[in-house]
Amino acid sequence: MLSKREQSELRGRIFRHLDGIAVAPVAYALHQSKMADRILQAGEIGLNSLCIEFGANDGYLNVGFRALAAQGWLDYRVDNKSGEVTVATTEYTESAFAFFTHFREVVLLHREVKKFNGILQNSEGREKFFQLLAARGSDFGLPPAEGKIGESVREQILFHIEGNLVGPLVVKLAMGGMFHKYFMEASFRAEEYHQDHLAFENILDFLSLLGWFKKKNGTYQFSDAGLFFAKRASAYGVTVSYLPTFRKVHELIFGNPEALVSRPGEPEKHVDREMNVWGSGGAHSAYFKKVDEIIVDLFNRPVNEQPKGVLDMGCGNGAFLIHIFDVIEHRTYRGKILDQHPLILVGADYNESALKVTRANLIGADIWAKVVWGDIGQPDLLAQNLKEDYGVDMSELLNTRTFLDHNRIWEKPENTVQRESTSTGAFAYRGKRLNNNLVEENLLHHFNKWAPYIQRFGLLVIELHTIDPKLAARNVGKTTATAYDTTHGLSDQYIVELDVFLKVAEEAGLYPDERLHAKFPDSDLATISVNLLKGNSSGKLV
Repeated sequence: MLSKREQSELRGRIFRHLDGIAVAPVAYALHQSKMADRILQAGEIGLNSLCIEFGANDGYLNVGFRALAAQGWLDYRVDNKSGEVTVATTEYTESAFAFFTHFREVVLLHREVKKFNGILQNSEGREKFFQLLAARGSDFGLPPAEGKIGESVREQILFHIEGNLVGPLVVKLAMGGMFHKYFMEASFRAEEYHQDHLAFENILDFLSLLGWFKKKNGTYQFSDAGLFFAKRASAYGVTVSYLPTFRKVHELIFGNPEALVSRPGEPEKHVDREMNVWGSGGAHSAYFKKVDEIIVDLFNRPVNEQPKGVLDMGCGNGAFLIHIFDVIEHRTYRGKILDQHPLILVGADYNESALKVTRANLIGADIWAKVVWGDIGQPDLLAQNLKEDYGVDMSELLNTRTFLDHNRIWEKPENTVQRESTSTGAFAYRGKRLNNNLVEENLLHHFNKWAPYIQRFGLLVIELHTIDPKLAARNVGKTTATAYDTTHGLSDQYIVELDVFLKVAEEAGLYPDERLHAKFPDSDLATISVNLLKGNSSGKLV
């Protein structure tokens, strides 16, 4: 049985692993280009100067700098008044940059292995993969460090390299059934799980070295630490799903910024969507408890004060809509009177494949719903189509979405008002850096588009947020900010701080219901929020 302190330490290791998956390709790109040397030489230098000198794309380089700053390895300064970004060295920079060359092998491994699922089927990176697993016993050949700062940085780098092996491996094993109850509760031999048992033994020995398994007479049994990681395997899923992006970091920063842009009709290039959905599903369960509380509150009211139904924008595979219906049917007053007051359910998505999956899943769940094409950036068109095709007034529905608003397609605001952003974020579109003032204004325009349809019954939104990289650096191992900021920044998504998100919503006349507001974690490190935004300031957060 793990103590709370032990659980906290293991959770911190997961966060450091995720940091490493994001940081390694950025760090190695700066090392390989000699830009890291230039920063050390200068001590302090502007983003624009470096882009001119090295021919870099300022948007993605800016994202990379912010990732390193969140590890404490750079001092990142964004002046939203002038629009200038400056980076400077910290007490950790020299030690960290000296280790960047040691990311080489894991970075090259990920470039070679396009699909980690094939790592045991004689894939091109198999030999290198097993060499790296074996190298963990000698700390991957990292040289000794001097002093407290050097030792601290060396430990970070060690966890980062380890994470680049553990993350993809754990996701592969979890999605392949390795963490089935049978294997988690009983001792087993390698040949019980994989026909190439000798290779699989190498993997189990590596995980045993990390303390996940106890090995005795050729059998393996999960340790308490191993069970902790196995039960949280999905925590790696979202970050690992962006390996297609991380493989291209050098090109995104120093070459073609549109290397991962998918043309109409092409599958997504920047992310493994199946893995992303799997990882998201496991990670989101905690937030759904708060969502349930909001749904129960709304649909327990007198029926004339309730929404006529629910519209889920970005319905994905329909799971969230199915969950909401289940909560309403079994836990609310509305659920008892559905025959007299049926629920209008609408699933909308931009992706035609998602719509097909949603239809099939809703039919399988015996739930009747309208499934329609919709763009989060065009609510007027969606409202018009619903009215003309189905006679549904979108403003009479509860609008919901999960982790979608930051993934809107970029539109440059027209006739922008003068504003000075309070965000520390790093944002880009097709490699070009976006001024933080413009990103805030774009978010305001986005909310203004939706405001007419969510004034009365609201927008139930689960959203992802960034935090100041200085705050992240003081809390390494306690936040996922580095990983999520990097994955989203390199794929043209716009996550802002929680206070910025709510401030801009308020500018659009939308206020969170204080009783139903939640953030995760419940501290200054919050990177997830759940809110019911409505056009009524009576429940305004203070």
